[in-house]
Amino acid sequence: MFELAGKTALVTGGAKRLGSAIAFGLAKQGANVVIHYGRSESEARKLQKELTELGVKSWTISADFANPLSCKTLIERAYEVSGGLDVLVNNASIFTANDMAAVRLEDIEINMLTNAWTPFLLSRYFSERTERGRIINILDTRIEGYDLTHFAYYLSKRMLETLTKSMALKLAPRITVNSVAPGLILPPEGKDDTYLEQKKDTVPLKKHGSVEDIVESVLFLLRNDFITGQVVYVDGGKHLTQTIEGV
Repeated sequence: MFELAGKTALVTGGAKRLGSAIAFGLAKQGANVVIHYGRSESEARKLQKELTELGVKSWTISADFANPLSCKTLIERAYEVSGGLDVLVNNASIFTANDMAAVRLEDIEINMLTNAWTPFLLSRYFSERTERGRIINILDTRIEGYDLTHFAYYLSKRMLETLTKSMALKLAPRITVNSVAPGLILPPEGKDDTYLEQKKDTVPLKKHGSVEDIVESVLFLLRNDFITGQVVYVDGGKHLTQTIEGV
């Protein structure tokens, strides 16, 4: 078992929503946490204070994932402030509506850069400096179907799935690489829980999940020494329906 107490984790996009829940989950297990944020500085500072009150160390680091030069040094800066990293959680992403019929090259480029290429680069830099560690990539249950209304986002998450499995092979046996694919967990930004209630009947289990379901899955994959290259769907069975959105 990979003992989390005393380890240090970097959580990208860790200031809000799912990222903050994962950061809390790690801190509750005794892990120190580096919180990456893009524009959510106040939320990151608040979370840092709350984590330190749990008795662990915590730091905040900003990086704009749309700027390759900014994110290139993120791993180095995380090492400098924390003294070392054992866990990388690639959670940060953008979620934009792009219909397949009208998607532009620049839409695909920014989604690929933020949601796939940057997690890949961070994982590579992390692996170069970590003897034994864990990488978790946050995907989306949409990768099992076809989302033609968020086409650029969908392509980027499919690419991250492939990168997860490729890196699992490349980085073994020192580092395990796994992923969690959430389903109906949080409403999109700008919407409330009514959105979840309206959508829950599309899920085989006829309910929506919670951030705690994601956190528990992340912790399970981090602790286990004999799982790598896996996609764990935390979606109430939604991926089994093979949906096509936008047709």
